[in-house]
Amino acid sequence: MTMPVGWTMSGGGLATAAHPVRRRDVVSAQHRRRCYCIATANVPCISEEELLARRGQRQSGATRTPPRGQRRARDLDNEGIMPVLARAVREVEAGAQRGTVSPSIRTRFQVIALLVREERDRVRADDAGTEAHRAEQLKRLDGIATILAKTAARDTSLLALLADEAVVSDTATSLKRDMQIAAGVEPAPEAVTTTESVVASPTTERQVVPQSVVSRRLANPFLAPEFVPVKQHEQQPRRLATWELLGPLLSSFERAAGGASACMDLPEPSSSKPRNGPELMRHQGQLIAAAASGHRTFLLADEPGLGKTAEALLAAQAANAYPLLVVVPNVVKTNWAREANLWTPNRPATVIQGNGDSIDGFADIVIVNYEVLDRHVGWLGDLGFRGMVLDEAHFIKNKASQRSQHVLQLSERIRARTPRPLLMALTGTPLINDIDDFLAIWQFLGWIDDKKPRAELMHSLEESGLTPVDPGFYPAARNRVIDLGIVRRRKVDVAADIPARRIADLPVELEGEAGRSIREAERQLASRLVSRYESALATRTSGVVVEGIDHDLVRRVAGWEREDTSTKTDENVFSMMRRIGQAKAGLAADYTAQLAHSVGKVVFFAKHVDVMDVAEETFAKRGIRFSSIRGNQTPKARQKNIDAFVNDPDVSVIVCSLTAAGVGINLQVASNVVLAELSWTDAEQTQAIDRVHRIGQAEPVTAWRIIASQTIDTKIVELIDSKAGLAARALDGSDDEVSLSADMQLETLVGLLTDALSAM
Repeated sequence: MTMPVGWTMSGGGLATAAHPVRRRDVVSAQHRRRCYCIATANVPCISEEELLARRGQRQSGATRTPPRGQRRARDLDNEGIMPVLARAVREVEAGAQRGTVSPSIRTRFQVIALLVREERDRVRADDAGTEAHRAEQLKRLDGIATILAKTAARDTSLLALLADEAVVSDTATSLKRDMQIAAGVEPAPEAVTTTESVVASPTTERQVVPQSVVSRRLANPFLAPEFVPVKQHEQQPRRLATWELLGPLLSSFERAAGGASACMDLPEPSSSKPRNGPELMRHQGQLIAAAASGHRTFLLADEPGLGKTAEALLAAQAANAYPLLVVVPNVVKTNWAREANLWTPNRPATVIQGNGDSIDGFADIVIVNYEVLDRHVGWLGDLGFRGMVLDEAHFIKNKASQRSQHVLQLSERIRARTPRPLLMALTGTPLINDIDDFLAIWQFLGWIDDKKPRAELMHSLEESGLTPVDPGFYPAARNRVIDLGIVRRRKVDVAADIPARRIADLPVELEGEAGRSIREAERQLASRLVSRYESALATRTSGVVVEGIDHDLVRRVAGWEREDTSTKTDENVFSMMRRIGQAKAGLAADYTAQLAHSVGKVVFFAKHVDVMDVAEETFAKRGIRFSSIRGNQTPKARQKNIDAFVNDPDVSVIVCSLTAAGVGINLQVASNVVLAELSWTDAEQTQAIDRVHRIGQAEPVTAWRIIASQTIDTKIVELIDSKAGLAARALDGSDDEVSLSADMQLETLVGLLTDALSAM
């Protein structure tokens, strides 16, 4: 376990004495000090007169070198910061031993750690005391730190609170001041927290402003105001003004569901055909109609595969919420750009990569992934967005994380500049661990702030005429929150709208050294094919002259390349596909983990053992239980792993070899399949999907193909789909399948060479 800088694991008893009082003015804080003493019971407090008297003694030097007897008496006196820390750390330790660490214990843990650090620095810098006294104080602080370390070992999530970048909440700041006042220590002046001060965080030095964004600002320095009246709610204190309501609101979703769907009433769409793009399904049209009618906040929690991306893009179009900010996981940002071009082609989209040097600053849709958000949060907050979409919104469930803080800051700034912005949180998994995961999403949507419901929700709760002591409050409160914009549809709920089996392509960008290496290897392969082609032209003896590209010769050259074994040390089409599979492995496993959290059981298919290894390592790190089907297993081991996936509700993923698990097994307990690597035949792909899409399957099946953009992966997908009608669909394989596989490899090389010649 890594300890914070300046901490030790040395032993030592807890402190029973403290450093001299440093408080200069206790009158204004006297009431808070007494309240804290009452709350913490046996921690004695000293009066204002005693503090002032001790201050006078310290200034006069009377207490600097007291006789041995007086020093011992003072050490035995229970005063100062040490006994306050000692009691508080014991409370934290006891709370952790009882089981789940509550939010109040987590706050107390963080505050103790902060005070220990500050006290350690103060003791080391104190030249007034003796060396022995400093050593004794540091030893006592080590004892407190040791208890904190042991507590963190029980619940390792507490370690995040010790990081330098950990966010200190308002509650923690208040508790820290109260503990200092109780100890007779003067708290530091409270810092004024503003939007600007949040931006000027340790990540400020990483922030960038792309040149195209500067150009946009210069072209249009004024933001067009939106003259839409904001509904004003009654402001005077009413029945619920003094109630703590966030806890009861969360409880309402645990206690008052009663089997009812958590979905707001949605209007019927006027048309299933949008102005641009393909035809919509009914459930998609309902949400878009709600946006068109004026609804502006949505927690869209549809199951994966129901078209949330299209719904969000078309809802933004219906609400005219441009420019639109879309924050997504890295694995799906390319797919968002493609979907934007499909559904709203008249609204240009741009994807932020790295420092954003290549983005279009004038685009209507700006797509950014969570991982680089810290670099761009400054200018994104000032661009004047009228809408914000948060994909996989459960990523912000930890409000203390930097990622969550940036997202919440952006939504707050958008609401401040636009009276009625479109805010959409998309997730098939609104709850990952417990009901508290709702809080960050609700705050992003503007339904609550850090401590209480905002005006619209508060007004709605007041209208119910109930308080949390009334049993009827909980179902009423749940319905009021749902009406703010919770939309949840399952596949089985809209089965008439969706096909029984569909394949969804998920393009991903191969970034970093691996991506550059693969693209360079593909370029070298194309260059070798061109050299073969030009050499064949130069040595041709038939005298035949063909204008432009000789496609017959292209096909022969591709055949030579496929059969040539002398190039085994160079990149060929087989090694290229393997390298692409390896580069996609982590992204495919990451998406599978997201699906497993959303829908339960998922089947993961790959061709190569090393891709399966990477996937299994990813699942193990995520705490996702899995089983595996490989070619080297005994029949008994194979069946044991199948049974574990089918029968054990805690086994969420089965990692399968395309060749070993593509036929002969039934995995219909799942309805989602991830194809991490592409097959050479449509039949092999279909056989894999048919492990799930079988007679008896109660839900529609979705197969997610992970495709590496800007590589031959895209060519192979096109070939597979174009030849799908020709591919045999026998479950046991055939000789036709082998020849078709060879044809696919040949066609891939033909396409690669043709593209290279066309570009010359």
